[in-house]
Amino acid sequence: MTSTQAGAGTGTGTGTGTATGASAVTRRGGRPLTRWAAGVALAGVSVVLLCRALDVDGVTPLPQLLAFLPWLLLPGAVGTGLAALARWRAGLVWGVVALALTGWFFRPYGEAEAPQGRAVAQLRVLTSNLEFGGVTEELLSTVRRERPDLVFVQECELRCSAVLKEQLGERYPYRSLVEATGAEGSAILSRYPLRRTPGVDGTLGMPGAVAEVEGRDVRLQLAHPMPPLPGGVGLWRSELAELRSWAQAGAGTPTVLAGDFNASQDHAAFRRILDAGLRDSTRLAGGARTPSWPASTAPVLGAQIDHVLVSREFSARDARFLDLPHTDHRSLVVDLTLHAAQ
Repeated sequence: MTSTQAGAGTGTGTGTGTATGASAVTRRGGRPLTRWAAGVALAGVSVVLLCRALDVDGVTPLPQLLAFLPWLLLPGAVGTGLAALARWRAGLVWGVVALALTGWFFRPYGEAEAPQGRAVAQLRVLTSNLEFGGVTEELLSTVRRERPDLVFVQECELRCSAVLKEQLGERYPYRSLVEATGAEGSAILSRYPLRRTPGVDGTLGMPGAVAEVEGRDVRLQLAHPMPPLPGGVGLWRSELAELRSWAQAGAGTPTVLAGDFNASQDHAAFRRILDAGLRDSTRLAGGARTPSWPASTAPVLGAQIDHVLVSREFSARDARFLDLPHTDHRSLVVDLTLHAAQ
């Protein structure tokens, strides 16, 4: 009896010890794995944030990831949550800092002060990427409804150019075109008299012009640099630099630079264009970041790479993104006011 009881007691004690030991091993084995997953998530986020903080775009895949910087809040939150689950204090601090930096960079970049001179003219500007000219009819409907004064069209191939001239020739008798096949074609349409300028050299068509608006010259330039494709980041960077040089060359003259920049405010190459004296009209109008590409997931998920940039002689009252079917970009229409020099 005594022996049996002792054996039972010994067996019970051994079983309890084994279960407790297994649980401890599971906890010890689980935490390093959770900590490792947290570190991977936070390291990826931190590399992108470091590029943003150092004002560089880096190499593939960093320029592509920088376009979606606001969405780093998601992996940042996951990494922070995993660090908390693993009771990893350093990782938790790391995650909180990463989330704070992402929120800081989410803020609109550049100046937003309105000019003080008297209003000279009201302008409505529309920019639209047609994805190889496939939505020309939808663009015609949008132009007739919105009645912009200036229209910037990217990826307007030969048929698109012909349709625009035929259907909108009376309303927009002044044009600066690059008539070409595929994505290389582009157009500037204007209600105001235009003098064509050479534009900016690029792989894709980027026409330029000078419009006469209420007796004042307004420089116009369509933007459509190459996207930062793997293996093509250098070309993307150099074409954005050409646009920056164009902006700098016209300092002191009212300027509108509009189109598909294939870049967001989180790209250093784009911020340098703003630093050349231009401002993003969506910010001037009080708007928040609004993804414009890819249209299939925007505005829930995407990047704002379509912009209307203006010089300090302009203020903006309203900026709206429009959905056109059968294109991968949303169009942008902005109401501007041109002010007299002080």
